[in-house]
Amino acid sequence: MNSFRAFLNSPVGPKTTHFWGPMANWGFVISGVLDSKKPPDAISGNMTAVLCVYSILCMRFAWMVRPRNHLLLACHASNESVQLYQLSRWLKHQWYLSQKEENASS
Repeated sequence: MNSFRAFLNSPVGPKTTHFWGPMANWGFVISGVLDSKKPPDAISGNMTAVLCVYSILCMRFAWMVRPRNHLLLACHASNESVQLYQLSRWLKHQWYLSQKEENASS
């Protein structure tokens, strides 16, 4: 019970934004995982690239802020990996389309 009370009153506990901010950001990760089932032509390359940059910047913030926010760091590291996967799917699809057009014009 004492450990739960310590977590509840800690600087990164559920009474602070250091807890609820990362909890809300897990929505990006869940959305990215669910989007991996969609066809690659539905992926926005620009938005996926922006989400990659966003997650990198937020990972740095989570590491540098005091108290260090490991929950936020884990959230954005997960989002970074999901978004990089989506970006790779989009790039492969774009490459496939360019090869298809090249073959059609020859």
